[in-house]
Amino acid sequence: MTTHNSHSDKTSLVADGEPRRLSQLFGFRTRLYLTWAVLLGLCVMFFLSFDLKLSIILDKLPNLVGVHLGPSGFLQGAALTLFLCFCSIWFSLLLGFVTALARLSRSAVAFGIATFYASFFRGTPLLIQILLIYLGLPQIGVVPGAISAGIIALSLNYGAYLSEIFRAGILAVAPGQRQAAMALGLSPTATFVHVILPQAMRTIIPPTTSQFISMLKDSSLISVMGVWEVMFLAQSYGRSSYRYIEMLTTAAVIYWLMSVGLELIQHRLERHYGKGFVNQR
Repeated sequence: MTTHNSHSDKTSLVADGEPRRLSQLFGFRTRLYLTWAVLLGLCVMFFLSFDLKLSIILDKLPNLVGVHLGPSGFLQGAALTLFLCFCSIWFSLLLGFVTALARLSRSAVAFGIATFYASFFRGTPLLIQILLIYLGLPQIGVVPGAISAGIIALSLNYGAYLSEIFRAGILAVAPGQRQAAMALGLSPTATFVHVILPQAMRTIIPPTTSQFISMLKDSSLISVMGVWEVMFLAQSYGRSSYRYIEMLTTAAVIYWLMSVGLELIQHRLERHYGKGFVNQR
C-alpha cells in the first residue's frame, strides 16, 4: 500500500514538473504573446481563404483610414469615426455623471427625470434614436447636420448606460469611507471628490471602457445618414467594385485596431486607480 502511494506521488510530481519547467522556460508574457500570435495567424489564414484581392484593399485603404479628407473637405473614414466617438465620449460622460447624481439625490423631480431619461434611451434601439433626432428635430425648427445628430444620439444613448455604471461604482464604496471622512472634518463635497470618487473609479473604469468600445462599433449606424465614416465607405466601395468581402474585412480590422487602442488606455487607467489594491490582485 505504501509502495503504491509513493509511486503515485512520484508520478504526480513528474506530471506537475513538466508544466513548471515550461513555465520557467517561457515566462507569462512570452506564452501570452505566443498565444496571440497563433490565434492571429489562424485569423489571417481564415481571411486569406476568401481569395481577397489585395490591390483593391491597398487602393481604398487610405480613404478608409482617413488619410485624405472627404469631398466636403472634412474628415472621413476612421478619422471621422474617432472624431464622432471622441466628442460623444465626453458628452456621454457628463450626462452619465449628472444622471447618476440625480439618481442618488433625494429630489423626487431629479430622480424622476433621471430615471425617465435612462429608461427611454436604454429601452429603445440606437438606430431609431438617430433617426428621430435627425428627422424629428427639424419638425420643431432645429435642423442638425448628420454629424451633429450622430454625436447627440450617441451621447444620449451611452449617457443613459453610463449613469447606471457610475451609480453602481459610487454605491460600491464602503459606507465606512464616508463616515471616516466626516469624522476627519471633510465637507460632503470634499469627501465625494477626494474619497468616494477615486475609489469608485476602480469599479467604474472597466465597464465604462467596454461601453466606449461598443460606441466605436455602434458609430457605424450613423452611416444611414450618409456620414462618410468607415462603414459607409466600406459599403460604398464594396458596391462599386463588387468586392464586398475585401472592404468589410478591412473595415473589421480597422475597428478592431481602434478597439485595441481603447483597451490599452483602459489597462493604464486600471493600473493608475488600482495602485492601492496591488496586494489584493
